[in-house]
Amino acid sequence: MLRNDGRKNNQLRPVQFTLDYIDYPEGSVLISLGKTRVLCNVSLEDQVPDWMERNENPGGWITAEYALLPRSTTTRVKRETQGFSGRTQEIKRLIGRSLRAGFDLSLLGRRTFIVDCDVLQADGGTRTASITGGYVALCLALRDLVEEGSISLEVFTSPVAAISVGIISGTPVLDLNYTEDARAEADLNVVMNQKGEYIEIQGTAEGSTFSRQTLDTMLDYAAGGIKQLLTAQASTLGK
Repeated sequence: MLRNDGRKNNQLRPVQFTLDYIDYPEGSVLISLGKTRVLCNVSLEDQVPDWMERNENPGGWITAEYALLPRSTTTRVKRETQGFSGRTQEIKRLIGRSLRAGFDLSLLGRRTFIVDCDVLQADGGTRTASITGGYVALCLALRDLVEEGSISLEVFTSPVAAISVGIISGTPVLDLNYTEDARAEADLNVVMNQKGEYIEIQGTAEGSTFSRQTLDTMLDYAAGGIKQLLTAQASTLGK
């Protein structure tokens, strides 16, 4: 199948991480995945959520926020000043769950790391890009604390990355852009770690059903794409 940008069915869009994009956060990364741009900033608070205070040794917490900025899409998106939409709530929880899987929370101390993922330009895959870029931003924030001896190096468990995969005209394709996503018959968001383990799979058949064989192909494509993203993360972080 000929894709609208000429990619092979199992081919990622070009990915790039720009470190320290903003000066003030404890960790800041701009991730570019094709035309999608997401700014991931980490803020550190020396406290844990109230519900964790009841635990004698609560460790720390990692949480996330997500927003589509106005004109990040083809038409202006209104700011969510009256509370988060259901979509935003679902995405920010996905990002938080995924990022927590990459670290040993018990070694964070009584600290909360807030990862703000702001979509500057949306061309498909914004939630998965937020996870992939958010992990790098957290590594920057935690690396400084490890170097100063405030947190053990063992806090890093396994790198985390995510990618989308879908079905177009009956054919599985990796890393859908917006035009592809808008006409996809099925859509899957896959989060994995470096060990090849699944953290989360979100999927639905939107236009037609699909077989187990097709699902296996989609998961194979996702695993291959995530492996490339993990390599890009490691190269960027100098690991």
